[in-house]
Amino acid sequence: MSLNLKRYFWPRSLLSRTLLLTVLSVFLAQGIATVFWYTQSKEREIEGLNFAAESMGNMFATTTTFFQTLPIEYREIALEQLRSMGGARFFVSFNKEEILINPIPQNDAKSEAIATLLKVLKNQLHNIEQIKIEFSYRENLNVLNNNVLLSDLPRSWAHNTLNLGPPSAPILVVQIELTKGQWIYIAAILPAPYLVLENALIHADQLVFLVAITTLLLFFTFTLIRNQTRPLKRLAQAANRLSADIEQPELLKEGASEITTVTHAFNLMQKRIQRYMHDREKLFGSISHDLKTPITRLRLRAELIDDEIQTAKMNQDLDELEMMVKGALQTVKDTDIHENVTQIDVFHILSSIAEVHNHEDLRVRLRGPQNIRFRCKPLAFKRCLTNLIDNAVKYGEKVIVYLYDNDHSLDITLLDEGPGIPEEYKTSVFEPYFRLHTDNHGTGLGLGIAKNIIHAHGGEIILSNRPHRGLQIDIVLPKVDQ
Repeated sequence: MSLNLKRYFWPRSLLSRTLLLTVLSVFLAQGIATVFWYTQSKEREIEGLNFAAESMGNMFATTTTFFQTLPIEYREIALEQLRSMGGARFFVSFNKEEILINPIPQNDAKSEAIATLLKVLKNQLHNIEQIKIEFSYRENLNVLNNNVLLSDLPRSWAHNTLNLGPPSAPILVVQIELTKGQWIYIAAILPAPYLVLENALIHADQLVFLVAITTLLLFFTFTLIRNQTRPLKRLAQAANRLSADIEQPELLKEGASEITTVTHAFNLMQKRIQRYMHDREKLFGSISHDLKTPITRLRLRAELIDDEIQTAKMNQDLDELEMMVKGALQTVKDTDIHENVTQIDVFHILSSIAEVHNHEDLRVRLRGPQNIRFRCKPLAFKRCLTNLIDNAVKYGEKVIVYLYDNDHSLDITLLDEGPGIPEEYKTSVFEPYFRLHTDNHGTGLGLGIAKNIIHAHGGEIILSNRPHRGLQIDIVLPKVDQ
């Protein structure tokens, strides 16, 4: 299952794999750096937050002690004077009961701040039993009593205290029970840079920065890798065409040094193959020319022998020798890879071959689409199919040819009605001069030539016996890139 998932979902091209690995490496590096940065900065932030909370705790304790020193009837008067003068550093009120506070979500920073404040206040206010500390957002903050919100107060009361700072800044609220039925209510905003108590691992600005950096990195990586893989793609296309077109032009050397080295090696290999094929053609041409003279000479000498039986045997041997020479030359000629690759109409080629056998009886039937275009060497391709169809008609009487036009290959299947081929001879029938039949109407080269042509086009041929009667020939020819 895992192999199938990897096969279908894992990118196959070098470019897509490089981009995917780049994205993963960027996010992994950013993730590690973010965790490290978050841990370090959080420690420093908690340390600073504790210091700020301790300082505010001291000021809250001082404020509480100041009002404790005043008689109860003067506390409200002193507070009104402070409000009329434009407010104080904190919002302070005296209430008859504890006011319910809508708390902000719990987090580490909030817990640390509350613990520090509570510790300072308890150390400095020895005669106080109840101290309530909480953080709330200003839009939900109750003041004076449980029915009055901060927004309901006159602006002058809280303008210099609680309405400063960003709207998202939480407000610290400390409620201390001075005496039975009297609570002092003190609210303030934490000093900068602790205005917002957050534990977010990645903030919005960091996320935007990460996306921007990743986008730029992917763009430059895509441009670089695409420029480097373009020569590799051309090299792969040239290698695929090599089996069908040995005379293709040399590849341009471009790209990284490793790619130019591979391109140079490929060009040298192609030159060697071209030179080998040219030498082979000259060699067989020379052999043909050199053997014609001694064969003719031997025929003349055979006529001078008085023994007719020996003369007949010698002429038979010379006929076989001449047939072998012609067969070898025919093999070279029919599999000649110097022929140019062009686009053909496969159905038209098969129709012309079938027409030869369908004069008196319908021996060859074609099945499949009639508009298949295929790039190949036309003469060699036609020779290959001619040999296979001729054999099928000769030994199987009738044959059906099926055509299948797939995305990456041209598939051809031949079904005849003959006796088939014994399993032990399925490989041997492709050998030169090997024949299963003893008639004198063949050379044993047809299947070998057909196989060589198919291999020269990068394809495969498979022989199999049909369940009841007949031979099945399956041919797979890959489509060469344009």
